[in-house]
Amino acid sequence: MEYAGRPLDGAGSASLPAGRHRYEIVEGSLHVTPPLPDDHERVVCQLVATLRAAAPAGWWACARLGVRIEESHLVPDVAVLKPGSSGGTWVHPGDVALVVQVESPTTRGYDRHLKPALYAGAGIPAYWRVEWRAGKPLAQLHSLGANGFVLEHTVPVGAQVAVSTPYDVAVIPAGWV
Repeated sequence: MEYAGRPLDGAGSASLPAGRHRYEIVEGSLHVTPPLPDDHERVVCQLVATLRAAAPAGWWACARLGVRIEESHLVPDVAVLKPGSSGGTWVHPGDVALVVQVESPTTRGYDRHLKPALYAGAGIPAYWRVEWRAGKPLAQLHSLGANGFVLEHTVPVGAQVAVSTPYDVAVIPAGWV
């Protein structure tokens, strides 16, 4: 894949302008997200730590791993890979058990509408979205249904939910800030 005649790698860091921008191909079009606020990055780091701590052997949670879905090359904030997945810069959606997007004002539309539709269409079993309410993270936990993602749990700060998808883990938004 190329951008301006240069190869486009997973995060764009080596072949697109330097900085903290995120580069994705969404249905064939380049989408650039400006640098995200520090609270966004803290939540991403805490989510990865939480998911890694709970992961059974062979599972892997990571930040900003690319997922290639037909003409789209998406970079979720967090992805959980199934045991035996291929790894690499870009993974096949069949290797992914969960994707998480942490909303920001510049990503809200993509995170609520376009990306979930693409992830669901690719058969990724679970999608979590972290929203901000009164400056605090709130988790919306979705699982794949017959017609896309179905909301299973809304978890506000101060609450805790134990889930079994992708594996047993406690979702505690208060611990992410």
